[in-house]
Order: sequence, then C-alpha cells, then structure tokens
Amino acid sequence: MLAKIQKWGNSQGLRLAKNLLEDAQIGVGDEVDITVNEGVIIVAPVKRQRGRHSLKELVDRIPQSYEAVEFDWGKATGKEVW
Repeated sequence: MLAKIQKWGNSQGLRLAKNLLEDAQIGVGDEVDITVNEGVIIVAPVKRQRGRHSLKELVDRIPQSYEAVEFDWGKATGKEVW
C-alpha cells in the first residue's frame, strides 16, 4: 500500500487504511509505540496491561478530604424517573 505524508496543522500526518489497522490489531484511540530503526519508521501497538490496578488501590488513592457533591441537571425533559 502506498500513502503520502500530508500537512496536518503544524505537523505532518499519514492516513492509514482501516483494514491495515485491523490487520495490526490497532483501533482508533489505541496507543502506539513509534520507533525508527535504520531509517524505517515502525508503528506497533502498545501491549495492554489489564488488571494493572485493583479497585482497592484506586479507592485508596481518593483523598480523605474528598466530598461528593450532587449536581442539579434541571427539570426532567422526557420520561426520566426521579
């Protein structure tokens, strides 16, 4: 597949075909690692680490002074049940 580098704001961009991304198991919003090896640009998906944090660890990081507040979204406009 041939592609062309194009100007995108103050940067340059390269559009990748959907099927190319699917073959590489990369989706919109995924993080990728970009490296250069002997003049070749390599784009690789970042390995996802599931279970990296436990719920207890995340909850423990909430400051003791944190107080949840209720937000008023206004009057119901549809079939909401309050």
